[in-house]
This record gives sequence, C-alpha cells and structure tokens, in this order.
Amino acid sequence: MTEAGRDGLAALLARPERALVALDFDGTLAPIVDDPTRAYAHEDALPALARLAPRIGVLAIITGRPAEVAVRLGGFAGHPELAGLTVLGAYGAERWDAATGTLHRPPPHPGVAAARTELTDLVERSGPGVLLEDKGNALAVHTRTAPDPAGVFAALREPLAELAARLELALEPGRFVLEVRPPGTDKGAALTALARETDASAVLYGGDDLGDLAAFDAVAKLREAGVPGLRVCSGSTEVAELAAVTDVTVDGPAGVAGLLSALAAALG
Repeated sequence: MTEAGRDGLAALLARPERALVALDFDGTLAPIVDDPTRAYAHEDALPALARLAPRIGVLAIITGRPAEVAVRLGGFAGHPELAGLTVLGAYGAERWDAATGTLHRPPPHPGVAAARTELTDLVERSGPGVLLEDKGNALAVHTRTAPDPAGVFAALREPLAELAARLELALEPGRFVLEVRPPGTDKGAALTALARETDASAVLYGGDDLGDLAAFDAVAKLREAGVPGLRVCSGSTEVAELAAVTDVTVDGPAGVAGLLSALAAALG
C-alpha cells in the first residue's frame, strides 16, 4: 500500500540470499488465546516458514516471550529446513540458534524479582479472570478473561506504571496485557542489531501489537540508511492503529502464513 513497501518487497525478491525476514510470535505466527501457555503457532505457520527459510538469507523470530517458550509453542526445534532460524526472546535479551540448539540469556534483573510479589498480590486483588504470566525476566498481567477486560486493563495501567518506575523497569502495554520488564531492550533495537550483524540488503518485519511499533520504526530508519524494508501488519480489531504505520495488512496469523507461502512461491 506504500511506495516504500513496494521498494522493500522488490529488493527482497531481487536478492533473497541477503534478505532478513523477522516476525513477532503471539498474534503474528500464533493466534491470541485466553491461556498464553497454550498459544501454539497457527497450523499453517510452520509449513510456511519451512518453505521460505531455505530461500532467504536470515529468518528470525523476535518476541517478548522467553526464547525457549517461543521455540516450544512454535515447534521450531528439530526441523532441517529451519536450521538457520534465530529466535530472539525477551525483546532481544535472549537468543536461541536452531543450528546449535544453544540458548543465551542474561542474569535475572533485580527489579523483576522485586515486582514478582507485588504483582502477585495485585492480581489476586483484581478479581476473577486476571492472570499473571511469569516469563522469568519479565512479568505480564493479562486481563483478556476478566468480566470487563478493557476496564480492568485501564484500572491496572496506572499502578503498574508506578511500580515499573519505582523499580526501574519498563512497562509494555499490549492486547489486554501489561508487561513489566528490564529497560533498554525492545524489538526495534533487536531488529536493527540483527540487520547489521547479517549485513541484510532488505528487511521484512511482521507484527501485530504495540510492542512491535519499535520494530516498525526500526524498518523506517533502516530505509533512511539505504536498506529497503517492508512492514507487515498482522491485522486485528484490537490494535487497528498499526495499519497506519505499516505497508501491508493481512488477516492475522493465517494471513501472515499465506504471505510467507506466497513469498516462498515467488522465490521458486
């Protein structure tokens, strides 16, 4: 839908061996579900990734999840076609490489440890349907299954912002989720670092939520630096504003899988 997006797609198709395709996990490769521990990849996602991976330079997943959780829910381990896959978890703080199966993660952040007890108590006082997801080095409060998801989300935003500021953490809002995590990491920084590490000649990034805005902004800055890019929105009614800052919108994880398969087909 944009000239810059068309240029990014053309550059990817012209030199796929130097292209970087990076994707969010939840809401992009996996449907959003009530229970985050069961957010498995869409049935078409893994076959599409397997078709595309051998045809491009670098394939990566960039997620707020712990890297090993994304690998498990995505079913990414043990597939020869995905031997070059990189999973950057915890907004880039963790890294799993399919080629070696190795996982690198930072030491626990003291602020997250301090927030754990407070958030547990806060969630218990927030009523039914409010869930605390412990990601190890981040904590996410989900309101999707509360009787009034939007109302509880709004009510929790200020106390979580205060807690995050007091403990020197970052607060990341999303689709009926509020996450506190260590500062200094985001998907934009992770994407930029990976593009530089791999000397990518073109970049595609796909995401669905507010946490992906930094990555979309990174694509725009890479374009300014001479690296063509394509921003793909995994569309939803919950975060409709993303369509305004991306180049193409598809229909959720099924649409993302369809786009990846179409790219693989176009690359022969």
